[in-house]
Amino acid sequence: MSTSPAPHSRAAAPRTPFRKLLAVFAGGLLPLLAAVCGTASPAAAEPADASPASPAAAAAAAVPAAQLTEVTNFGDNPSNLRMHLYVPDNVPEKPAVLVAVHYCTGTGPGFFSGTEFASLADRHGFIVVYPSATRSGQCFDVSSAQALERDGGSDPVGIRSMVRHVEQHHNADPDRIYATGASSGAMMTNVLLGNYPDVFQAGAAFAGVPHSCFANNDGSGWNSACAGGTVDRTPQQWGDLVRGAYPGYSGERPRMQIWHGTNDDTLRYPNFTEQIDQWTNVHGLSRTPDSTDTPQSGWTRTRYGGTGDQAPVEALSIQGAGHNLPQSGMAARAVTFFGLDSGAQASG
Repeated sequence: MSTSPAPHSRAAAPRTPFRKLLAVFAGGLLPLLAAVCGTASPAAAEPADASPASPAAAAAAAVPAAQLTEVTNFGDNPSNLRMHLYVPDNVPEKPAVLVAVHYCTGTGPGFFSGTEFASLADRHGFIVVYPSATRSGQCFDVSSAQALERDGGSDPVGIRSMVRHVEQHHNADPDRIYATGASSGAMMTNVLLGNYPDVFQAGAAFAGVPHSCFANNDGSGWNSACAGGTVDRTPQQWGDLVRGAYPGYSGERPRMQIWHGTNDDTLRYPNFTEQIDQWTNVHGLSRTPDSTDTPQSGWTRTRYGGTGDQAPVEALSIQGAGHNLPQSGMAARAVTFFGLDSGAQASG
């Protein structure tokens, strides 16, 4: 594995500031830095006179030594994505892998330092892959014909190569591969699960749109109708777009968790309903929820095809929230949905 000479520590990685999206992404707010990132400073050198049982030695031993590292030459990469990898100190023999995909104008290192996925990886022992888009605006390609079909080319192929690299070089468990992302990364989460249902077991999309909703032929990477929430298809039509990404596939489909703020003015709230339509249809489920609850103030959660923490489809509507997801605590809920923590329950 080829790596850069200067790994990023979790404490030193730059935080991504709040700012408007570039014009190509309609000027909405970037997903926020989590209020509590749970990052830790690198371990300080142990004083010469500190015994192994001293408080200083104990504190140093408790700080994770793992660092974010750039990986190059990881395989087929038609759009020249960059790959950063976070491998905690405590991964098991066959670790799970989470692909965490940033928003427009973001970077993998920024998503690493500005979200809670790395601290959750420390806690639960899974590997996190952070792709970085390199095109103008640093948005991921979720609109071209190549991106919207299995092995068609562009960004999804590069991300698939990243996963394969981790499977080969870190003995990752191919039955525990997951994807998550915010905004452009949430769109990519939908695309990855549609294009590679045999690779990803589940995904969590924060403020995204359905698979193929952003499709266009003008090369701009932008679809105003979809962003504005005016693309309204039937569940069958949405499901057919996912099935068309990998024609002939008849295996199990990934579970999907969908998050959206009711006041999102960048990728408007109707996209929440359209994603529910898409993924319930893909799973052959009724649009009538099996359960509805409020796990915390302002959150309305509906589950389809089951009532436990790993239902086939789970959707969380966040009252009053804009385009600034995930917020503190949401990443942990996604990790539970994936089954990467000890508290996950079976669906049903």
